Amino acid sequence: MKNLKMYEPGDKMITLIKDNYSVLQALGAFGISLGFGDKTVSETCEMNHVDTYTFLAVVNFTINGYGDFENDEQISIPTLLHYLKASHTYYLDFQLPFIRRELQESINEDDPLGMLIMKLYEGYAQEIRRHMKYEEKTLFPYVESLLEGRPMNDYNVETFSKNHEQTDKILRELKLMMIKYLPADTHHNNQLTATLYDIYNNEEWLCQHAEVEDQIFTPAIKRLERLTRQDDVSKNISQMVFKGGQDHSEILSDREKDVIIGVVQGLQNKEIADRLCISVNTVITHRRNIARKLQIHSPAGLTIYAIVNGLVDISSVKL
Repeated sequence: MKNLKMYEPGDKMITLIKDNYSVLQALGAFGISLGFGDKTVSETCEMNHVDTYTFLAVVNFTINGYGDFENDEQISIPTLLHYLKASHTYYLDFQLPFIRRELQESINEDDPLGMLIMKLYEGYAQEIRRHMKYEEKTLFPYVESLLEGRPMNDYNVETFSKNHEQTDKILRELKLMMIKYLPADTHHNNQLTATLYDIYNNEEWLCQHAEVEDQIFTPAIKRLERLTRQDDVSKNISQMVFKGGQDHSEILSDREKDVIIGVVQGLQNKEIADRLCISVNTVITHRRNIARKLQIHSPAGLTIYAIVNGLVDISSVKL
């Protein structure tokens, strides 16, 4: 059952943990150490150099499903990236090996059923490891490159596709095998039941992890991509304004400037051709050369260029 309480910066951190013990795992992933006494959430986050808003966004989302992050510009991507990386480390380096040891102690691997259960678990662990390693080698470096202002041209967050469905099927099969065929021996039955309980808990954790990636991380990266593209256009325009235009070999011809004026005034290619007494194909060639020289590919970008370079008066532009 969801805890519908919304936690705020002024709440005591210990209250979050008393209400929801699952927050303990989030603390470690965010890099928040225990021993915070009666400090509030904001005090604890500040003490550990963690963005309070992002911490509460993740906690409130995983606890009660609250959050609409499509246009949430307050999310700290570096904080979220640290959280996801640490979560991977926890799951791959601790949790998967821990459950494997539990299984080994609970079943007889010489028994065909025990061998099958171990084989299913190894398949599950392999799929989880493959997916997380993909993120670490491809997605996370891409996000870091965006934060540094040098995006990879051959990648975007849409390329990032999650493959949790296959691992879910493997895990469901593993749990059914364990539930249906628990050994009659009391000792092994208790061990396997405890292992099964841990698997259920970690399945829930992994689902939450995937939802944080889908609902919080991915929208934040899409916003960063849009900002990066806007920055690239602004940078190109700034170079034209503050660096005296293009290199000599890339200076616009008078005819190309006339074509820009026509575009800015909202004319179609044929209308520009008629005005300048040239063919439509020539207009298209001029526009292609303009885009190559200026690295501006939209009418809005050309409008800004034309205004700041005095080709048109802003009062004559329909905004």
